[in-house]
Amino acid sequence: MTTSLIPEWKASEAIILAWPHQDTDWAPWLEDVRQTYLSIIRVINASQTGVILLCREDDMADVESRLLSDAKVMLIQADYNDTWARDFAFLSCGSTDAPFPVEFSFNGWGNKFDASKDNEVNKRYLAPLCREPLRTSSIVAEGGALEIDDKGNLLSTASCLFNPERNGDMQADAYQQEFTTYLGCSTFTIFEHGHLEGDDTDGHIDTLVRFTPTAGLVIQAAENRPDDSHYEGLAALVQECAAAFPDHELYLLPLPAMFNEDGDRLPASYANYLICNHTVLLPVYGQPEDSDAVAVMQQAFPHHDIVPVNCATLVQQFGSLHCISMQVPCNTLTTDVIHQLNSGVTRYV
Repeated sequence: MTTSLIPEWKASEAIILAWPHQDTDWAPWLEDVRQTYLSIIRVINASQTGVILLCREDDMADVESRLLSDAKVMLIQADYNDTWARDFAFLSCGSTDAPFPVEFSFNGWGNKFDASKDNEVNKRYLAPLCREPLRTSSIVAEGGALEIDDKGNLLSTASCLFNPERNGDMQADAYQQEFTTYLGCSTFTIFEHGHLEGDDTDGHIDTLVRFTPTAGLVIQAAENRPDDSHYEGLAALVQECAAAFPDHELYLLPLPAMFNEDGDRLPASYANYLICNHTVLLPVYGQPEDSDAVAVMQQAFPHHDIVPVNCATLVQQFGSLHCISMQVPCNTLTTDVIHQLNSGVTRYV
């Protein structure tokens, strides 16, 4: 069975999010993070895309009261551990005419956190929304750890894949075989360098390197901070990218320096953006580097609208905009679901 993971810049009909609730680690910032989610939903809807919003039963009425009357949001009553949908929601593979959902096992980034409920989300709540049946790989892998272009070039990182708490001593060739089978990759590049302090994911690729639709690579670099503790590793990552993809244009993002109240470095990455049809939702953090990041992204995505979204609250929990979201390409969802998504704020039954 060969398939093809669909690049993020292909047309989407929905974005999957999970509403922050009081029993998640968002509790200290709950109202702030909910306002961030509402801002993200507005930008997604403005990009001609609906939102599938996982939500606990106790929060349903409150969420409905917060949404704009013309919002295109379908609420799904669900139980889940946390809100990092990028890492537990299904990936979409196959042709853009008939995509099908694919899932891997999710174990909380190498058994760091309880993810038993998150790992059931696809089977319990999301698979019934799709036209095609869910396909399941037995290995542990997260959506944020995988980046692909429209030629089947797949990217990941050694620090993530080779954490023994994911798949034991599984080696690169075994990973490549699994990803070829389930994701249809034609090449598989594992980067050895680059990691952001405070990143619980062991260096997800979506915080470091992303493809563009025009043979480019957007890289979270640190050229603006040569004395930063990240500089050496990120500079080595840039060199790896240049060597692996010599024909690609490299777009180097500046690195912000953010810390929490305890003085811990936060993994604020501008590379953690979400492509939503002709819009790129770019996380910004209220930092001096924000405007430079917007300028770099406008060069990297000349045919997209770059919309900055303040994600300063998201990074307090060591993630950002791409981490909380998962795109669903057109033709994935059933006709009934699409009709409901276009009917305002509704509850899925």
